[in-house]
Amino acid sequence: MSANRPAAVVVLAAGEGTRMKSKTPKVLHEIAGRSLVGHVVSAARELEPEDLVVVVGHAREQVKGHLDAFYAGTRTAVQEEQNGTGHAVRTALAELGRAPEGTVVVVCGDTPLLSGETLRALAATHAADGNAVTVLTAEVPDATGYGRIVRDVVSGAVTEIVEHKDATEEQRAIREINSGVFAFDGVLLADALGKVRTDNSQGEEYLTDVLSILREAGHRVGASVAVDHREILGINNRVQLAEARALLNARLLERAMLAGVTVVDPASTFVDVTVTFEPDATVLPNTLLLGSTHVAEDAVVGPNSRLKDTRVGRGARVDNTVADGAVVGEGASVGPYAYLRPGTDLGARSKAGTYVEMKNAVIGEGTKVPHLSYVGDATIGEFTNIGAASVFVNYDGEAKHHTTIGSHCRTGSDNMFVAPITIGDGVYTAAGSVITKDVPPGSLAVARGQQRNIEGWVARKRPGSAAAQAALAASEKSAGES
Repeated sequence: MSANRPAAVVVLAAGEGTRMKSKTPKVLHEIAGRSLVGHVVSAARELEPEDLVVVVGHAREQVKGHLDAFYAGTRTAVQEEQNGTGHAVRTALAELGRAPEGTVVVVCGDTPLLSGETLRALAATHAADGNAVTVLTAEVPDATGYGRIVRDVVSGAVTEIVEHKDATEEQRAIREINSGVFAFDGVLLADALGKVRTDNSQGEEYLTDVLSILREAGHRVGASVAVDHREILGINNRVQLAEARALLNARLLERAMLAGVTVVDPASTFVDVTVTFEPDATVLPNTLLLGSTHVAEDAVVGPNSRLKDTRVGRGARVDNTVADGAVVGEGASVGPYAYLRPGTDLGARSKAGTYVEMKNAVIGEGTKVPHLSYVGDATIGEFTNIGAASVFVNYDGEAKHHTTIGSHCRTGSDNMFVAPITIGDGVYTAAGSVITKDVPPGSLAVARGQQRNIEGWVARKRPGSAAAQAALAASEKSAGES
């Protein structure tokens, strides 16, 4: 194991978070597509620790279920009673069954902006300086309310952490604060935790007491300063949740733009951490890209679009669209005002146009569904045109059925395709038809009643109406011209 690779990372996620005013445990609230604790676990995994333990307590079943579902391999330790941060770390070490030989990094489960890069710098500083404990600190514009880091002016070692209420005026001028994130020598940590007392106002075991215990035993306490002080921000209420979401979103968009993506209006564009781009993709205003969405080279998404778990191919155009679990092929066109539901797969240079909804539909290359149509549970071949106001009638009230339409077909407007049905290649269908039977290749299908004109009906049934008067005037004009 390398000197900078921790023996263990402990994530503290047992608290209730009452200030969130929510039935959802605080650490399970989400920003940018991940839970708060998920962001912390993901950053911790970048250190490749030998063990990763999340301490759970409040709503433990929910938190553990979430970790098991999305972060397999993460161990959990149950803190039956929330008796302080020192007690939480003791609970984690008990889960490991040993005092880890090497570095133990302790992080808070409500710090979603903390990056793996910052944690690696903490571990590297800890190893390089030979510290018993290294505190992650940050210099902030306003340190009010935070514990101040007091250093030895000669060695730079941390001599104490003074809480704001206990600090002198001179100490309150210090802008370097404690983040609550630490790197410990594992053996020394385990020994010191056994000496932590509970004779404080809360009657709890404080992890910060370990620093004074180790320092008084002659061990060095050092610090690693975070490059961006915003990384250490913890979340305690919905206001802070929104602030963190904005900061993380800005970070993600900046990363994308520096990699060659055009984001026209970052202020109205929102992305999840799992969204990926290729250079020369363009995102227009008022667009949300969620989940595993991928936008390829030269594709344009937006404005006013929400895509989740959707792949947008090279050169495709997606305008004013909601898509979930869809594939948009190279050069395809979607929208405006389209809805692509799960299982939709648009082939290259195909089209799902204005007010088109698709679900579980595979659309061939060059095929167009231009407007006002619903295509569900269907396969359509290549270079087919589906007329306006067409509906694929896929549900009989109990089961869904499939429709297959071949290549190079031309279907009329206002068609109903009543599944299960197969329409062969090169078929034409007449406007206004309800197609209920299979159509052989190369056929014209007509399925509509014959038109009947009942002359004089308006005059007899609506005498004196505007329509009757208009009809009478038209008849008189026609008679005069003949």
